[in-house]
Amino acid sequence: MRKVALFSLLLVAGLGLSQLVPADAETLRKWVMLGTMAALSFIMIHVGYEFELDKTKLRALGWDYVVAFTAAAFPWIMVALYFVFVMSPRADWGDGGVWRDMLLQSRFASPTSAGVLFSMLAAAGLAATWLFRKARVLAILDDLDTILLMIPLQVMMVGMRPQLGGIVIISGLLLWAAWKFLHRVSIPVTWPWVMGYAVAITTISELAYMGSKAYDPAVPVHLEVLLPAFVLGCIMKRPTWSNPHGNDAKEGELEGPETRDEQLVATIVSAVFMVLVGLSMPSIFGSIGSGGSGGGAEGADSAPAMGWGMIAVHVLAVTAISNLGKMFPALCYRREATLRERLALSIGMWPRGEVGAGVLAISLGYGIGGATLTVAVLSLSLNLLLTGVFILAVRRLLRPVPLAATLDAGVGAGAATPGREAGAADVREAEHRDGRERAARERSSTW
Repeated sequence: MRKVALFSLLLVAGLGLSQLVPADAETLRKWVMLGTMAALSFIMIHVGYEFELDKTKLRALGWDYVVAFTAAAFPWIMVALYFVFVMSPRADWGDGGVWRDMLLQSRFASPTSAGVLFSMLAAAGLAATWLFRKARVLAILDDLDTILLMIPLQVMMVGMRPQLGGIVIISGLLLWAAWKFLHRVSIPVTWPWVMGYAVAITTISELAYMGSKAYDPAVPVHLEVLLPAFVLGCIMKRPTWSNPHGNDAKEGELEGPETRDEQLVATIVSAVFMVLVGLSMPSIFGSIGSGGSGGGAEGADSAPAMGWGMIAVHVLAVTAISNLGKMFPALCYRREATLRERLALSIGMWPRGEVGAGVLAISLGYGIGGATLTVAVLSLSLNLLLTGVFILAVRRLLRPVPLAATLDAGVGAGAATPGREAGAADVREAEHRDGRERAARERSSTW
């Protein structure tokens, strides 16, 4: 867990440094964003490199998309309702402009930080678990849904524009390429090449943004690097000597080729990424002064001023609500995993980061401010601070239930006691039958 602790400290350090960056330091913030995108691309290429997909189970993949959609939609809707009915004056509850602005601003609560999540879980030695395999699918689809659901919100803000439809087409083509050419394209996979791919993806994404902004400043295209980087990793053909899952269960090993040099570079990139994610957070104190709004945001600005104590209450409430909205996966996959694994999967979806910060930046670009922006920034920062705690909770939930403890309450190897039944509820019979029988024989021999 030393690497998890290191990554957590780096996140906190980056968040602290972000508050020292002057509000007018646009050039510095731009380079931080580009560095974050490049590091995220590197990580996501490795995630795609190790991605496995059973094409015969289309129904299961479709269900994964439904679950990922809820993980993106529920936090968004719940936080939007809180912003309107709790933080806005009653007179503005029926104002369509207020609803539009709050729906856009509350999108920060939707996306799981895939880069942070995968780096942390792999560093914790959980890459070989069912949770990691499922989170890998859900987190990527979760972020994809966040991107796609931003489109109707932007249409509400500025009207229908052809470039918004282009995002949908590009996303569809990328997903088709990942499906069609999964691990079939022979290109170099060593870290210098992957670094080059990451820089190229970041450059293309930024050029698309600059070109679309020059064409229509009101609706610049934000082509997130997460999906194209992941797809590139998916289509990479693995070398015959490579065993991409050989070190999955080893604590501290990250995604990507398993050689020592590759792992060292992956660790360095992940560490830099953690600092940059923290640095990419909006200024907390700057958000307090952003009172200007456009459209229906007058309602947000007309909300009564509140002290820091009330702001803290709202931040805790929004953080709890946004994480509660991520808990739907705990109710699913009952045939695949235990309750503890499903709870761990839901908690694993809690970390937020660079994508949420990007949503808040878009809100600021449309002139949306007020108390809700302050609460959103603080809630996102709090979630970032708690990332290490979330991963520790996941790791604790995935610890195997001690089988000896389930037998202590019994009077014999076949006794059906409450203690034994409680243990059986948490441990899949197929995985642990041999262990229980062996423990029972050893106990019987001591009698």
